[in-house]
Amino acid sequence: MTEREKMLAGELYDPLDTELVAARTRARNLCWELNAIRADDKERRRILQELFGSGGDTAWVQPPFYCDYGSNIHLGHRVFFNFNCVVLDVAEVRVGDFTLLAPNVQLLTATHPWNAELRRHKEYAKPITIGSDVWIGGGAIIGPGVTIGDRSVIGAGSVVMRDIPACVLAYGNPCRVVRSITEE
Repeated sequence: MTEREKMLAGELYDPLDTELVAARTRARNLCWELNAIRADDKERRRILQELFGSGGDTAWVQPPFYCDYGSNIHLGHRVFFNFNCVVLDVAEVRVGDFTLLAPNVQLLTATHPWNAELRRHKEYAKPITIGSDVWIGGGAIIGPGVTIGDRSVIGAGSVVMRDIPACVLAYGNPCRVVRSITEE
Protein backbone atom coordinates (compact mmCIF):
# COMPACT_ATOMS: atom_id res chain seq x y z
CA MET A 1 0.00 0.00 0.00
CA THR A 2 1.08 3.56 -0.63
CA GLU A 3 1.33 5.94 2.31
CA ARG A 4 -1.79 7.71 0.99
CA GLU A 5 -3.71 4.42 0.88
CA LYS A 6 -2.60 3.64 4.44
CA MET A 7 -3.65 7.13 5.54
CA LEU A 8 -7.14 6.80 4.04
CA ALA A 9 -7.51 3.28 5.47
CA GLY A 10 -6.88 4.56 9.00
CA GLU A 11 -3.54 2.78 9.31
CA LEU A 12 -0.25 4.21 10.53
CA TYR A 13 1.46 6.12 7.73
CA ASP A 14 4.42 8.42 7.14
CA PRO A 15 3.18 12.04 6.85
CA LEU A 16 6.48 13.08 5.22
CA ASP A 17 5.88 10.87 2.16
CA THR A 18 6.56 12.97 -0.95
CA GLU A 19 3.11 12.31 -2.49
CA LEU A 20 1.41 13.47 0.72
CA VAL A 21 3.63 16.53 1.07
CA ALA A 22 2.75 17.51 -2.51
CA ALA A 23 -0.97 17.02 -1.85
CA ARG A 24 -0.81 19.20 1.29
CA THR A 25 1.14 21.86 -0.61
CA ARG A 26 -1.57 21.87 -3.30
CA ALA A 27 -4.29 22.36 -0.65
CA ARG A 28 -2.36 25.08 1.17
CA ASN A 29 -1.84 26.97 -2.08
CA LEU A 30 -5.56 26.75 -2.87
CA CYS A 31 -6.43 27.89 0.68
CA TRP A 32 -4.02 30.77 0.30
CA GLU A 33 -5.78 31.77 -2.96
CA LEU A 34 -9.20 31.44 -1.34
CA ASN A 35 -8.17 33.45 1.72
CA ALA A 36 -6.63 36.22 -0.41
CA ILE A 37 -9.40 36.64 -2.98
CA ARG A 38 -12.03 39.37 -2.83
CA ALA A 39 -15.49 38.30 -1.64
CA ASP A 40 -17.12 39.21 -4.97
CA ASP A 41 -14.50 37.53 -7.17
CA LYS A 42 -15.98 34.84 -9.43
CA GLU A 43 -12.81 32.75 -9.05
CA ARG A 44 -13.91 31.78 -5.52
CA ARG A 45 -16.24 29.04 -6.88
CA ARG A 46 -13.49 27.59 -9.09
CA ILE A 47 -11.12 27.40 -6.11
CA LEU A 48 -13.72 25.63 -3.94
CA GLN A 49 -14.48 23.12 -6.69
CA GLU A 50 -10.77 22.43 -7.14
CA LEU A 51 -10.08 22.23 -3.41
CA PHE A 52 -12.87 19.93 -2.19
CA GLY A 53 -13.34 16.28 -3.13
CA SER A 54 -17.01 17.10 -3.76
CA GLY A 55 -19.52 19.82 -2.92
CA GLY A 56 -17.44 22.83 -3.89
CA ASP A 57 -20.09 23.83 -6.42
CA THR A 58 -22.55 24.93 -3.69
CA ALA A 59 -20.39 25.38 -0.56
CA TRP A 60 -20.27 28.79 1.10
CA VAL A 61 -16.91 29.40 2.78
CA GLN A 62 -15.99 32.58 4.65
CA PRO A 63 -12.20 32.99 4.66
CA PRO A 64 -9.91 32.34 6.27
CA PHE A 65 -10.31 28.60 5.80
CA TYR A 66 -7.63 25.97 6.31
CA CYS A 67 -7.38 22.27 5.50
CA ASP A 68 -4.77 19.55 5.06
CA TYR A 69 -5.74 18.00 1.72
CA GLY A 70 -9.15 19.31 0.67
CA SER A 71 -9.65 16.30 -1.60
CA ASN A 72 -10.84 14.26 1.41
CA ILE A 73 -13.65 16.74 2.17
CA HIS A 74 -17.04 15.78 0.73
CA LEU A 75 -19.86 18.26 1.20
CA GLY A 76 -23.58 18.03 0.64
CA HIS A 77 -25.66 20.82 -0.85
CA ARG A 78 -25.11 24.36 0.53
CA VAL A 79 -22.78 23.62 3.43
CA PHE A 80 -21.65 26.81 5.19
CA PHE A 81 -18.25 27.34 6.84
CA ASN A 82 -18.03 30.62 8.74
CA PHE A 83 -14.77 32.49 9.41
CA ASN A 84 -11.61 30.67 10.51
CA CYS A 85 -12.68 27.03 10.21
CA VAL A 86 -10.01 24.32 10.17
CA VAL A 87 -10.47 20.86 8.65
CA LEU A 88 -7.65 18.35 9.12
CA ASP A 89 -8.93 15.98 6.46
CA VAL A 90 -6.29 13.28 6.81
CA ALA A 91 -9.23 10.84 6.72
CA GLU A 92 -12.48 11.57 4.90
CA VAL A 93 -14.73 14.30 6.22
CA ARG A 94 -18.34 14.06 5.06
CA VAL A 95 -20.80 16.86 5.78
CA GLY A 96 -24.49 16.63 4.86
CA ASP A 97 -26.79 19.10 3.13
CA PHE A 98 -27.53 22.50 4.68
CA THR A 99 -25.13 22.05 7.60
CA LEU A 100 -23.79 25.21 9.26
CA LEU A 101 -20.37 25.50 10.89
CA ALA A 102 -19.89 28.67 12.98
CA PRO A 103 -16.61 30.58 13.29
CA ASN A 104 -13.54 28.75 14.57
CA VAL A 105 -14.99 25.25 14.24
CA GLN A 106 -12.33 22.54 13.92
CA LEU A 107 -12.88 19.13 12.32
CA LEU A 108 -9.84 17.04 13.27
CA THR A 109 -9.49 13.54 11.79
CA ALA A 110 -5.76 13.31 12.52
CA THR A 111 -4.48 11.55 15.61
CA HIS A 112 -1.20 10.11 16.86
CA PRO A 113 0.05 6.92 18.52
CA TRP A 114 0.48 7.05 22.29
CA ASN A 115 3.89 5.40 21.94
CA ALA A 116 6.37 8.30 21.79
CA GLU A 117 8.92 6.46 19.62
CA LEU A 118 6.26 5.56 17.04
CA ARG A 119 4.78 9.07 17.20
CA ARG A 120 8.08 10.52 15.92
CA HIS A 121 7.51 9.06 12.44
CA LYS A 122 3.92 7.88 12.10
CA GLU A 123 0.37 9.10 12.52
CA TYR A 124 -3.10 7.91 11.59
CA ALA A 125 -6.63 9.25 11.26
CA LYS A 126 -10.29 8.39 11.68
CA PRO A 127 -13.07 9.80 9.47
CA ILE A 128 -15.64 12.36 10.60
CA THR A 129 -19.25 12.24 9.41
CA ILE A 130 -21.70 15.08 10.03
CA GLY A 131 -25.31 14.70 8.94
CA SER A 132 -27.64 17.09 7.16
CA ASP A 133 -29.16 20.20 8.75
CA VAL A 134 -26.63 20.15 11.61
CA TRP A 135 -25.57 23.38 13.32
CA ILE A 136 -22.16 23.40 15.01
CA GLY A 137 -21.60 26.38 17.30
CA GLY A 138 -18.55 28.63 17.36
CA GLY A 139 -15.27 27.22 18.55
CA ALA A 140 -16.50 23.62 18.68
CA ILE A 141 -13.93 20.89 18.13
CA ILE A 142 -14.98 17.63 16.48
CA GLY A 143 -12.47 14.84 17.09
CA PRO A 144 -11.33 11.83 15.05
CA GLY A 145 -13.90 9.16 14.28
CA VAL A 146 -16.94 11.17 15.38
CA THR A 147 -20.36 10.95 13.71
CA ILE A 148 -23.02 13.60 14.32
CA GLY A 149 -26.58 12.72 13.33
CA ASP A 150 -28.96 14.74 11.16
CA ARG A 151 -30.61 17.87 12.56
CA SER A 152 -28.52 17.96 15.75
CA VAL A 153 -27.14 21.14 17.31
CA ILE A 154 -23.68 21.24 18.92
CA GLY A 155 -23.21 24.11 21.38
CA ALA A 156 -20.45 26.67 21.08
CA GLY A 157 -17.12 25.65 22.57
CA SER A 158 -18.00 21.96 22.76
CA VAL A 159 -15.36 19.26 22.47
CA VAL A 160 -17.00 16.33 20.68
CA MET A 161 -15.06 13.09 21.05
CA ARG A 162 -17.99 10.63 20.89
CA ASP A 163 -20.82 10.10 18.43
CA ILE A 164 -23.89 12.33 18.78
CA PRO A 165 -27.26 10.93 17.63
CA ALA A 166 -29.76 12.69 15.34
CA CYS A 167 -32.14 15.41 16.52
CA VAL A 168 -30.47 16.37 19.80
CA LEU A 169 -28.95 19.40 21.46
CA ALA A 170 -25.49 18.55 22.78
CA TYR A 171 -22.83 20.72 24.37
CA GLY A 172 -19.96 20.85 26.83
CA ASN A 173 -16.48 19.52 27.37
CA PRO A 174 -16.80 16.65 26.97
CA CYS A 175 -19.83 17.16 24.74
CA ARG A 176 -22.95 15.40 26.03
CA VAL A 177 -26.52 15.14 24.83
CA VAL A 178 -28.68 17.58 26.82
CA ARG A 179 -32.10 16.95 25.28
CA SER A 180 -33.96 15.90 22.16
CA ILE A 181 -34.96 18.50 19.60
CA THR A 182 -38.69 18.31 18.87
CA GLU A 183 -40.94 20.22 16.47
CA GLU A 184 -41.83 22.65 19.28
